Amino acid sequence: MPEGDSVYLATAQLHRALAGEFLLSSDFRVPSLATTDLTDYVVHEVVPAGKHLLMRLQPPVDAAGEFSTKPLTLHSHLLMEGRWDLYAPGERWKRPAHTARVVLKTSTVTAVGFDIAQVRLVPTAQETELVGHLGPDLLSAHWDPELALENLRRAPHQGIGQALLDQRIMAGIGNVYRSEILFLRRIHPLTKIGEIADLPAVVQMAHRLLNVNKDRARRVTTGQERTREPLWVYGRAGKPCLRCGTTIGVLKIPSTDEGAERDCYWCSHCQPAR
Repeated sequence: MPEGDSVYLATAQLHRALAGEFLLSSDFRVPSLATTDLTDYVVHEVVPAGKHLLMRLQPPVDAAGEFSTKPLTLHSHLLMEGRWDLYAPGERWKRPAHTARVVLKTSTVTAVGFDIAQVRLVPTAQETELVGHLGPDLLSAHWDPELALENLRRAPHQGIGQALLDQRIMAGIGNVYRSEILFLRRIHPLTKIGEIADLPAVVQMAHRLLNVNKDRARRVTTGQERTREPLWVYGRAGKPCLRCGTTIGVLKIPSTDEGAERDCYWCSHCQPAR
């Protein structure tokens, strides 16, 4: 699943290409929006909200110069397979057409959302109904570390490995960063929140890692951008720890919002159990 930095980068690319542009046509290939036509709407901005992408649209104006209807927000959640691609007019798509869920055309670019599981269109005034449950966004200009800490401390008996994936606590962390944050802080993934001596440092590490990677095409947590091993533990099960040489293991930890178990990579020497 794309993490906060990936959504941030995709959002920035869409904003640069679409902001201020009139839509020449729209094509929604999802049943609930199949008859929707956004022709002549203007893309006001494209912004991230954790792992969610919000495209805010201004409607055409009437003869009096007033909006003809309410501004809308096109919400998409990429989940595991979704992505947005940008193409020049007439350029051949790199993915099968039958996987396209949204096609938006302007005079200069075509934005195509492929394999997007969640596509919704709501009045902008109501977009909080879709993302209002999220905790502080790690990549937002309004990032609030104290609120993130407060959210974590509400569940002292919950394992930190499970809590970091709960987007209601703080938004943007996925499997990769969960594993890397805990390794760098030398915390066992099953450690209870109330047993962590320096919880603010965990929040600070989360904010730091996502921010240094938000504009990178390749995610790096080791500080070595050109190495073959840009991550300390994620995806390295069975390989030696880059710090101590111990074999990296995997724990299956249920996620709070999806119920499914997710892999968490860790080093038993660097992250000993209490």
